[in-house]
Amino acid sequence: MAKKISLKSIQTEVDASFLYHLLSENEEDPGVADVFRQMSEIEKGHALAFLHGKGLNESFLPQPSSRAKTLKRLAKVFGYNLILGILLDTEKGLSRNILSARKKTGTEKSISDTAHVAILKNVLTQHPDAAGNLARFEKHHRNIGGNALRAAVLGGNDGLVSNFSLVMGVAGASSGQQEVLLAGIAGLLAGALSMALGEWVSVKSSQELYENQMEIEKEELEHNPEGEEKEIALIYQAKGIPKEQAKEMASEIMKDKASAHEVLVKEELGIDAEELKGSAMEAALSSFMMFAIGAILPVLPFFFSKGWHAILFSALLSTLGLFLIGSAITLFTGRSVLKSGFRQVIFGLAAAAVTYGIGSLIGASIS
Repeated sequence: MAKKISLKSIQTEVDASFLYHLLSENEEDPGVADVFRQMSEIEKGHALAFLHGKGLNESFLPQPSSRAKTLKRLAKVFGYNLILGILLDTEKGLSRNILSARKKTGTEKSISDTAHVAILKNVLTQHPDAAGNLARFEKHHRNIGGNALRAAVLGGNDGLVSNFSLVMGVAGASSGQQEVLLAGIAGLLAGALSMALGEWVSVKSSQELYENQMEIEKEELEHNPEGEEKEIALIYQAKGIPKEQAKEMASEIMKDKASAHEVLVKEELGIDAEELKGSAMEAALSSFMMFAIGAILPVLPFFFSKGWHAILFSALLSTLGLFLIGSAITLFTGRSVLKSGFRQVIFGLAAAAVTYGIGSLIGASIS
């Protein structure tokens, strides 16, 4: 068991080194690129330390895994900040696990427990354009690395599992091809429209709320500039800037009302104005498409066949889809592809089996 854990740890460090190096090669800012190069070297050093602990030399260092190589290919499409988002999630998760284990065993905390996350953020904040870099990366982390691809995977999963269960339930209650097709297409449209509407309302509501808060802040800036100047000064003081210097900075910022409003919106309200430019309709269409792609898989066989042939083909096609979705989730979790894929298959088939059984009972009862 210890051997397996060590081998897995070595592979994790190799993958992290590979991904950090990839980020360094595709980062325009030289200072930030240097951060990623250093992180790559640190991760490689950890991998070598594991090898030396097993009495092996550098020639035994494994190549980057298929997961890491897949992330490289995806980054070319979704942007390289996808990788940063996943790495940040991984580092934070590892830190939480270490701290949790220390708490359970009663051992003392070490600086190295959270070093990877701390080093990355500390070096970024020491860079001349620290605030801009950190804000940019956090924004990309949420929009790309954090949510975009993840939302696509989960949207497809929702569509597949819900419509697979619905189709199997109707197939169990009725042997008719038309009934299953009608239910499957209705389920696809209803679910996709519901997802799209929910996404549109969510994005639109957030935008309207933030815009209202920004408007209130603008009115306060017009009617009480002295009070807002004090707030800006206090914000900088809270960041560790000396009182007199904070006052000077606030006074300078207040010379330009637009700049002052931007600072207050970002620092006081915690709103990133760039995020408000996102299209609610684009988010809705994206949710609709991803749900529909997953939901169409279990319906397809019933366009060409019926009875047990269609049911079996639908189950096989859905099983393949579930396994691919489970495998895709490992891009974020780093878990075993087989374990995650088969787990997704088991849950999906179990849900479909339950609805098929209920449908059969209802169909027999009606008959």
